[in-house]
Amino acid sequence: MDWEKEIQKLKVCDFEELPGPKSKEELEEMKMPFEDYCRRVFDVGNEFVKPEALKGVRWMSTTMYIFTPHSVANLAELGAEVIKIEMPRMGDPMRHTSPFNEAYLYPLHDTRPMTGTGLGFTNANSNEYFITLDYHVPEAKPVFYNLVKMSDGLTECYRHGTFDRWKQGYRHVMEINPRFIYVWGGGFGYGPKIFGGSYDILGQAHAGLASITGTHEDFGGHATKATNWVIDWYSGTQISVAIMAAMYWRGKTGLGTMIEFSQVQAATRCCGYAVPLYGRFGIVRQRWGNWDTQLCVHGIIMTGKSDFPDAQNPQDRFEARYVMVSAFQDADFQELCNIIKKPDLFSRYKTHKDRVGAPAQIEIYKAIEDWAADKTRSEVVRILKEAGLLAAPVMNDREVYECEHYRQRGTVRWNDDPLFGDILVQSAYSCGLLSKTPRRHRWLWRPVGADNVKIYHELLGYPMSKIQELYDKNII
Repeated sequence: MDWEKEIQKLKVCDFEELPGPKSKEELEEMKMPFEDYCRRVFDVGNEFVKPEALKGVRWMSTTMYIFTPHSVANLAELGAEVIKIEMPRMGDPMRHTSPFNEAYLYPLHDTRPMTGTGLGFTNANSNEYFITLDYHVPEAKPVFYNLVKMSDGLTECYRHGTFDRWKQGYRHVMEINPRFIYVWGGGFGYGPKIFGGSYDILGQAHAGLASITGTHEDFGGHATKATNWVIDWYSGTQISVAIMAAMYWRGKTGLGTMIEFSQVQAATRCCGYAVPLYGRFGIVRQRWGNWDTQLCVHGIIMTGKSDFPDAQNPQDRFEARYVMVSAFQDADFQELCNIIKKPDLFSRYKTHKDRVGAPAQIEIYKAIEDWAADKTRSEVVRILKEAGLLAAPVMNDREVYECEHYRQRGTVRWNDDPLFGDILVQSAYSCGLLSKTPRRHRWLWRPVGADNVKIYHELLGYPMSKIQELYDKNII
């Protein structure tokens, strides 16, 4: 085969053959250094003057806690009109969670003025409209079906078969709206454990993730749950990806689909090479703490002194002393050994294969921490970086907020929330930047049923007398 001829068939044109800039602005843009170009096209802080990718999409969210609500908040941040449906008077159970309820400032509902919504509810329901509806009541069915007719899809997280039993599952709504995309986000999904509910910690435990997280018991450690609800957030993002694919499929076929998502199953994907390792060699992967099992040096060490010994905040005062260090190339490891005045370590562990074994890692990391015992976190980072090694502090929330890199990218920023006023958020902006259709944050949440009039009266056309009747009966 003449490969040059085949390549020529595939060739469209050379870059030089493309048409040039069509305006003075485009010419200036082409001449910009890449850093300046990124600042210009992403234009952080001016997201609201640009269009929204999902504007025109309407989505129903019959969700609770973090896992499934987050999957829909992703759509809302990209411009979809999301209608969050909660039980009358009570709302999503996540409203009543940690760390505290600011009851007087943010009433849960007009019938419960002294009960607020806790900050644990934040970020998983951004930009959504909040209505109430009790699915158990027969009178609620026509209301639900009317919303289905006017929406593109729905995400629910009830126990297996609950919505189907209430005649509002996929098999029923597809008859009403064939273009409808239906998501069931369950704990275990269908199968032998189909009746089991799930929470983030159960997902981490039952999927095997917690078994490889934490320090090995030989070092006094235990299997460890990640402090935050990482599987909830991760699973929600995975569902959003599936919804995008379903919308693309619908654009080609005109048909909706059902998406079934297991929170526990999603956590298995986070286990990396653990499954194929067992399949190939019968080895069960173990916990190995803050050191990488495949690279050395490539881990987190503890220094002897905090960067903020006089701080009032105990996390600053006692915990600001951890450093991520990476020096797994032979030359980098040799430089590290010279810095910590342990050239004999390099003599004994000259190759990465020598260093990556457990006995070697134990000795190497101990030597590094012994060297760092009389130093602060910032001293260790400075010394290693000046030597050309990769080192970075393990930062806390305050430091992330004050970090100039995140400030310039707008990752964490103050927003003027309609309910809260100024509030520090990372939702929307902590995800990937889009130059043409960026994510944006409008509000964190609203009180239970705050948008009943907007949705039931303005969208569905119910007279106010009917809304009042449904309200008095606790249907909405």
